[in-house]
Amino acid sequence: MKTHERAANLALAALSLAPLVVKVNPNLNVILTACLTVYVGCYRSVKPTPPSETMSKEHAMRFPLVGSAMLLSLFLLFKFLSKDLVNAVLTAYFFILGIVALSATLLPSIKRFLPKEWNDNLIVWRAPLIHSLSVEFTKSQIVASVPGFFFCMWYASKKHWLANNVLGIAFCIQGIEMLSLGSFKTGAILLAGLFVYDIFWVFFTPVMVSVAKSFDAPIKLLFPTADAARPFSMLGLGDIVIPGIFVALALRFDVSRGIKNRYFNSAFLGYTVGLTVTIIVMNWFQAAQPALLYIVPGVIGFVAVHCLWNGEVKQLLEFDESKAEAEEAGEEEQDNKSKEDKKGD
Repeated sequence: MKTHERAANLALAALSLAPLVVKVNPNLNVILTACLTVYVGCYRSVKPTPPSETMSKEHAMRFPLVGSAMLLSLFLLFKFLSKDLVNAVLTAYFFILGIVALSATLLPSIKRFLPKEWNDNLIVWRAPLIHSLSVEFTKSQIVASVPGFFFCMWYASKKHWLANNVLGIAFCIQGIEMLSLGSFKTGAILLAGLFVYDIFWVFFTPVMVSVAKSFDAPIKLLFPTADAARPFSMLGLGDIVIPGIFVALALRFDVSRGIKNRYFNSAFLGYTVGLTVTIIVMNWFQAAQPALLYIVPGVIGFVAVHCLWNGEVKQLLEFDESKAEAEEAGEEEQDNKSKEDKKGD
């Protein structure tokens, strides 16, 4: 982990804890926490191989429709069933997810202090009756899950805003780290679809705001305010993860070309500006705002202007992580073959 990455991790941890001891402006807290989370997630996504889950153009087109169906389903569940019952089921679900996300987030830091074989040797557990169902894990992952388990116990019992935020940040970091858009074309399709999705469900229906207020689970970050009538400002995890995976793609594009943070800087700046505009408009009108309405034009707009300025539109649009990985593997194989031939000679 490089110095700037370690500094971002420490700053994010300090900012999360700060409202416990000092008064922090909630608007500033929203912007800094979201930006630091995106920054950390982006750099964690830079690995020898692309993130494990890659989204296709078809999935990107369907995503707003699937998201709408899930959102409406949750709205109807809260409307016709007991809110306590729904939240109890969701708490159990997020308890398991929280352990997985938190342990995965802590794992890189914990691995350094454990024996190498604990990190490398896989343990395979097979279900007693369904032998086709198996789970692979390492001893390091078991060790990392212990603090995750006790932390999630605290969250489930107290539902403290800090526990909610720590789990929410872990979900965001893992989402940005593990998901890949594959190409900027797919990213543009996804962001454009969710741009419309966010506007529709916030401005034209009460569904989004109602679910956000009723849903007692870490799907949003909570920022304490001094207003008794509105004790918390909220930011949905989708407003961090969705643009975050686009910003992460820009960083990996720079890395693949050996360029130091060219398009990452413009995408990250676009995200910061878009989120800042969201907060300004929200306070001006004193009403909930669809954050993607401002973030999507910021992220895509800044990257588009930057690549037009550099005359690199073609390179950016033709970039495909899966093809780039295949080309790198081919080059590596060719290099190994050349070395073997030289040894034979």
